[in-house]
Amino acid sequence: MPDNNDKPNPTAASEAIPEFISHYRILQRLGKGGMGEVFLAEDTKQHNRRVALKVLPPELLKDSGRLRRFRHEARAVLALNHPNILTVYEIGESADTYYLASEYIEGETLRNQMWRQPLTLDELLGVGIQVAMALEAAHVAGIVHRDIKPENIMLREDRFVRDRFVKVLDFGLAKLIDHDSPAADPEAVTIPITHTSPGAVIGTSGYMSPEQAEGDAVDGRSDI
Repeated sequence: MPDNNDKPNPTAASEAIPEFISHYRILQRLGKGGMGEVFLAEDTKQHNRRVALKVLPPELLKDSGRLRRFRHEARAVLALNHPNILTVYEIGESADTYYLASEYIEGETLRNQMWRQPLTLDELLGVGIQVAMALEAAHVAGIVHRDIKPENIMLREDRFVRDRFVKVLDFGLAKLIDHDSPAADPEAVTIPITHTSPGAVIGTSGYMSPEQAEGDAVDGRSDI
């Protein structure tokens, strides 16, 4: 008599990870969310350099809004070059799979650190200064992050700095602004990374500025 335990497990099958995506060898899944999955991978074209590979799930490729947001997140990050902002190496497509390869940061998010052990005042100041420097670089480039929160701030130990080194992640809600147009002008020319409609509210409710929560025009001040 067949053993019921031998039946295929559809959940396990759906959680299986690919061996390769393009020239990236997949090592393990790092996380999964509404905008896709993130894998730890090796770039076989770059001496097996380890990367974080963000992939949009195939079942969501039919959603033009999510696909557009994925492409524009990459566009926003590629416009930036700062030591406190996650570096993106490549954006590509392979066998109907869209991916974004970025540097792999060994560390933990500020949220996880806060759950595990509160930071001292000196540590908080060190983190805050580095986040401010990252945002300054983004704002100079005309980019507003719009989703600064502990989950999007990565901490790692670094022997070259006194405090833990900070990387700001996930510009998926970013918005490009025109420096020549008044920030408060509703007719100002903007290039929204997420193509949100006027008055749309986007972001994380607990961390929004009042103007962002109300769907009004935002500029760099909304990130502070």
